[in-house]
Parts: sequence; C-alpha cells; structure tokens
Amino acid sequence: MSSLDDVARRDGWRCWVCDEPVDAGMSVNDPRGPSVDSRTADKKAKVAERLAHRACNSRKGAVKVVIAWPEHLHVVEPAPLITVAERLERKGGRELVARCPSEKDAQAAADWLVDRFSRLVPGLPVTASVDAGGGQYLVALAAGRR
Repeated sequence: MSSLDDVARRDGWRCWVCDEPVDAGMSVNDPRGPSVDSRTADKKAKVAERLAHRACNSRKGAVKVVIAWPEHLHVVEPAPLITVAERLERKGGRELVARCPSEKDAQAAADWLVDRFSRLVPGLPVTASVDAGGGQYLVALAAGRR
C-alpha cells in the first residue's frame, strides 16, 4: 500500500470521484479530508490506489460512483464516464460519448473529457475527436491498450 502523500502527489491533490481539490492540511477524519481509495475489487486496474475525499470514498462504497458532467457543457445523452473509462482501460478502442448541438459545444466537451480522463485513469493516453453528423456533433474518445 502506498503512502497518502505519494498517491496525493501523483494525483495532483485532486479527488478522482468529484475532481475537486483535496486540502493536504485537512484532517483525515474530516469528510473533505484526504483518503486513499484502493481499487481492490478491480483486479485488472493499472492504478491500484487513487486519492479521494474521505466522504467521496465512503459514499462510493454504498452507491455506484457516477462522474458528473459539468453543467456548463451542452451535451445530449452523455455517456456514463466510469463505464467508458473501464472499457477504454480494458480494451482500448474508440467510443462515442456525447452529442452536441454545435461544434463549439462539442470541442468544449472534448477538451474537458481529455483533461478529466487524465485524472480519472492516469497513464491511459486518451484523445478526443469531434465529428459532424446528422445536424449535430459527435464527441468520441479513443485510447490504445496499455
């Protein structure tokens, strides 16, 4: 098991669940304090431990984790990001993750996704593309196998 400081430095002191900063000075007993989330249930995971707020880590034990899409992004039928991350990590390939009404909206979503996946699945090289089709813009993520 890695130390909290090692995991936190690697993850940039950001919670993998909510993507909010984790305060290094906060008590580990505080709900917003740091904790190490072990992915022991997922034996194929390349990153065994990730930083999470204590409350985020505790809550995910009771309910399935959902990574929220930001409200400022205009997306239709956004894909569940944990499921997409697990598939891309396991087998690579390309997945459509959202539809957007404009190319500008699609590019904003694509940029956010690449940034978010860099913390959600560290070390997995993910790229995003925007394709026009049917009067809308499709956002796809692609990753090679690790």
